[in-house]
Amino acid sequence: MDKIAVLIPCWNEAPTIGKVVGDFRSVLPEATVYVYDNNSTDGTAEVASAAGAVVRHERRQGKGNVIRRMFREVDAECYVMIDGDDTYPAEAAPQMVEAVFGEAADMVIGDRLSSTYFQQNKRPFHNSGNRLVRAMINHLWHIPVKDIMTGYRAFSRRFVKLFPVMTGQFEVETEMTIHALDKRFSICEIPIDYRDRPEGSVSKLNTFKDGWKVIRTIVTLFKEYCPMRFFGWVAAVLALIGTAMLVPVLVEYFQTGLVPRFPTLIVAMFLLLAALLSVAVGLCLDVIVTKDRKNFELRVIDFDNNK
Repeated sequence: MDKIAVLIPCWNEAPTIGKVVGDFRSVLPEATVYVYDNNSTDGTAEVASAAGAVVRHERRQGKGNVIRRMFREVDAECYVMIDGDDTYPAEAAPQMVEAVFGEAADMVIGDRLSSTYFQQNKRPFHNSGNRLVRAMINHLWHIPVKDIMTGYRAFSRRFVKLFPVMTGQFEVETEMTIHALDKRFSICEIPIDYRDRPEGSVSKLNTFKDGWKVIRTIVTLFKEYCPMRFFGWVAAVLALIGTAMLVPVLVEYFQTGLVPRFPTLIVAMFLLLAALLSVAVGLCLDVIVTKDRKNFELRVIDFDNNK
């Protein structure tokens, strides 16, 4: 088992991966640097190997698929995950590792947004997307995490081996943040400098396509982790619309004794019934989620006792 493993998921990062591997071997000489190549066609694997990295491959396309394989295959006491595009400073890694070992943090987030990200990043829609994702998660989970989608993180062995990676693409950072929040893992944020990609390096993130996937992931995970609140909101919307349709019918009935708008009455009653069903579904799922959280706590205890 490695003491520290540096994990670098890569897809066509030949212009920068050699420098990234060299930088991390310099600042963390005791670490093993793993580069997982995701079907690169520009010689990324060869450059990484020449720089001293252990190179492995994931054929299923997508960052989430790469991270799933990395987390399953690599055994270490502490993991540092970094993108291969040379936008994050290797110099911050020792501090992040110390937070895992010295402060018992389960996930250390390299916080770009509190530092130089908005000045360095040249894609304004990426800036807006980061703000939107941060606002959504902070509002829904009531915890002020500053940077949700950063690719620079450190993890404890506990988090890596108990995190079920379900997404396959760029949504994985959002997924792991929400998982850590929901399962009450210890989270630490460290501000880091961010620099834009060097010339010749191209971002693989599609602002709108991947941004939509991230937002869809947030909504899906909110439904799965907080079903009572999710279905409670659905019930409130249905009840509001149903009541708005029902009130005029009732007023007319009390005034005339007649109900001439039967279709409106029927639709209103169906909406109110759907609202009641949403509440019932939320309550049932909330019991299941609560039981799952208890079982997860027992898994964490078993994991810690069997280390």
